[in-house]
Amino acid sequence: MDSAIRGMSPASVRMAFGVDPKRPHRYNLRQSRYDALAHDIDALAGKAAQGESRLAVLDMGCGKGAAALHLRARPNFGVIDIDATDIGEKYKLDTSLYRCIFYGDLTKGYPELPDASYDVVICEQVLEHLLDLEIPMATISRLVKPGGRAFVGVPIFLPPLHLARRHVVPILDRLVGYKGKRTHVQAFTLAHFKAALLAHTKMRFMEARGFRVISGGPFRRLEELRWWWVFNRWLGAKLPGACIEVQVILEKPLAVTPSLKIPRADALLLRKPGPDRALLIATFMRTNHARIS
Repeated sequence: MDSAIRGMSPASVRMAFGVDPKRPHRYNLRQSRYDALAHDIDALAGKAAQGESRLAVLDMGCGKGAAALHLRARPNFGVIDIDATDIGEKYKLDTSLYRCIFYGDLTKGYPELPDASYDVVICEQVLEHLLDLEIPMATISRLVKPGGRAFVGVPIFLPPLHLARRHVVPILDRLVGYKGKRTHVQAFTLAHFKAALLAHTKMRFMEARGFRVISGGPFRRLEELRWWWVFNRWLGAKLPGACIEVQVILEKPLAVTPSLKIPRADALLLRKPGPDRALLIATFMRTNHARIS
């Protein structure tokens, strides 16, 4: 649970975690999810560097570029190649932080991006805006390399509050004549979100961690205090489903090579000593390679 804020310069003290000038509170709880994923991805980058490799990261629905800002402050940023996607050029990004920026529609599955291209895929605060989840979630899995990870975050509700958000709020909006546009079209609980991810990604669940049990209003000034951030991270680890936001970490299983099932008669034949044994083995392997490829 370490933070990039340690050792920050006095000039950066009014930036969230020392990196985000738009958030003046040092331990801004809205940004703590990016601090957490940056810490984990930096550790993965360090392991990649030990093997003289680089870490390929995709920030899916990058928004204002918060993930890249937090990663830039980490010691292993130099061995991270970040690509980003978004629906359009809505925000002004620091393009120097990215290897490539791709604009497209996640609900179409990003067919332009090749399979298994990234060691890490980040998808933060995106899925709650989409009606159809199957293709976007499957795309996350498709783009992750075997053995790679995905960090997927959304706002959540404690049950049965998600039902009120889903069914009661639209009725109240009509009754009071609310003219604004609510961009969140999903109302997740942790259990619902986890089940959907596992169904559509076929990835392995590693961890769920929550952020922001209580924040804003009179509690905003507490976000200058390290202990308040530490307490929220501890509580989010113990009770992620009770938080306002959750981040689920998934791992893609390594590819498994199918094993050959050798019939008993063939096995006995292959064990038979003699000058033709090598030829028999070669013929058997060619035949069964065609069967499994």
